Amino acid sequence: MRTVFADTLYWIVTVKPDDPWSKAAKVAKAALGEVYIITTDEVLTEFLAALSKGEHMREQAAKMVRAILENPNVKVIPQTRNSFLKGLTLYENRSDKEYSLTDCIAMNVMKAESLVEVLTNDNHFEQEGFTALIKK
Repeated sequence: MRTVFADTLYWIVTVKPDDPWSKAAKVAKAALGEVYIITTDEVLTEFLAALSKGEHMREQAAKMVRAILENPNVKVIPQTRNSFLKGLTLYENRSDKEYSLTDCIAMNVMKAESLVEVLTNDNHFEQEGFTALIKK
C-alpha cells in the first residue's frame, strides 16, 4: 500500500465538493488506489481554521477531523514542542520562500517518514523536492 502525506487542501476539498480543486483532488486520490495517509495535527488545525465560518461548516469540519483521527488508514502525527521548533528552524532557513509554519512542519514530517508524494496543489512542496499530486 502506498503512503502519502495529506495537506490542508486535500481535507478541505473532501468536505467542500464545490471547491475548484475538488475534481483534481478526486482524480489524484483515485489514481493512487488503496493508500495510507499521513498528516499532522497542525494540518488539521489549519483545516479547522479554514472552515470556521458558519455553524454548518464548523460542524462538518469537526466531524471530519474526528473521522480522520479514527481512520485506521490515516496516521496523524501529533504536535510537539520539538516538531514546532524544527518547523521554526526550516521556516527561518527558507526566508526567501513563502512557506507557512504548517508547511515547514509537514515537510519535516515527510522527510522523517521518507515520503515524496503529497496530496496538495501547493508548489512550496515541489520547491523542496516533493511531488504535489493535485494538478489541474
